[in-house]
Amino acid sequence: MECISVFDMLKIGVGPSSSHTLGPWRAAERWIKELKEKNTFDKVETIHVDLYGSLSLTGKGHATDLAVMLGLCGYDPETIPTENIPEIIDNINKEKTLSFNGEKAISFDPKTNIVFNRKFLPFHSNGMIFTSIINGKKKKSTFYSIGGGFVVKEERTIHKKNLEIKCSFPYPIDKGTELLAYCKELNLPISEVVLENEKSIRTEEEIDKELHRIWDTMLECMYIGCHTEGNLPGGLNVRRRAYDMYENLKGSTPYSNPVEWIYSIRNTEVRFRQILKWVSCFALGVNEVNASLGRVVTAPTNGSAGVIPSVLMYYLVIENHDGNFEDIKKFLLVAGEIGSIFKKGATISAAMGGCQAEIGVSSAMAAGALTELLGGSPEQVLIAAEIAMEHHLGLTCDPIGGLVQIPCIERNAMGAIKAINAAELALNTDPKNVKVPLDKVVATMWETAKDMSSKYKETSEGGLAVSVNMADC
Repeated sequence: MECISVFDMLKIGVGPSSSHTLGPWRAAERWIKELKEKNTFDKVETIHVDLYGSLSLTGKGHATDLAVMLGLCGYDPETIPTENIPEIIDNINKEKTLSFNGEKAISFDPKTNIVFNRKFLPFHSNGMIFTSIINGKKKKSTFYSIGGGFVVKEERTIHKKNLEIKCSFPYPIDKGTELLAYCKELNLPISEVVLENEKSIRTEEEIDKELHRIWDTMLECMYIGCHTEGNLPGGLNVRRRAYDMYENLKGSTPYSNPVEWIYSIRNTEVRFRQILKWVSCFALGVNEVNASLGRVVTAPTNGSAGVIPSVLMYYLVIENHDGNFEDIKKFLLVAGEIGSIFKKGATISAAMGGCQAEIGVSSAMAAGALTELLGGSPEQVLIAAEIAMEHHLGLTCDPIGGLVQIPCIERNAMGAIKAINAAELALNTDPKNVKVPLDKVVATMWETAKDMSSKYKETSEGGLAVSVNMADC
């Protein structure tokens, strides 16, 4: 059975896209590892990269070419100082030279050594081929970025039951029904079942440390987004709205860091309209950071990175002022497990399933996680996830200019609000009266994804992407 950890679903990386930025970045790293394992790295004379399908059609707007170059240079998306990225790329463009894995200089002109091919490779719409030339001979290696930063090789068919992530959890889960069965058997909430699985591959100290790191990254991302003014890069001239919203919402309590910021927000006025604005502000802030090549957490993707942190922040600043790391831990464990069920049974790739696979899944993850924190039963947790996804079915991915800005940033705010609403509906639902179980909506989402026209799957060939021109902006 496929084994997906919470830390596979929640990855720290650089925006704007997990499938078009983080995935190609990781693919470049894996290719370098391949070359080293074959003892051919030192012999490489020239590098060539071909991008296909969705990676080609919206690759420029998603900074796919930049991600490939950074990966080839050996930078880690989790640790690279994001403020240094423009200078690194400028130097490659000016010098026409790339520091291959930071070890040796290779002649490299991005205009000719990275080629955007409009055609699609057979296994997945996000395909790329890395070519090395050694003694005049070409050696090719093909990778596919399948969403959420996950990368697979060409020889692995992209079937939901045949991915490369394999291990042996004590409580293997593919479906919601299996998760509920373990909860009943062990008499544990969902978060505890997930924790038992995680403990089979990591110590609890390691789990806590990594969850702390993930939450700290999310919190810092919201903080930066709410304190950064100006327009986003890319040519659409989209003004950052989180800053403006925050200026109208903030109170008078002083603070000097993200943690103190939480306490200052707790002292502000709380009415329904303010709650809507705060949640939207947090979500917008994250995805504005994402759109500007900032560091975010895939949840489950970069394009949907704002939903989970904004809903968790809502819980901490509105619902429970005594909320602590144990609450954060439970939230992230539940969210990660729900996301893995969607990944196994459907997809989290917009290039495969449209935006229902990103915002829809993130909303379901957040809804379920919030429900457990609010005292919901395991059954109600899955009801919340189902409700959230049910009302995102068929959502297309049609970014204007191939940029993760319009409508992507606003969709995170909408997904977060839907998640909170879904949780409240679930908490007032008797599981005996439910007509649509989670597993049915997962299957429906996958069927909808397969029926959806390719022009609505992150290609910018339909919808808003063609109705609104760059010139209009």
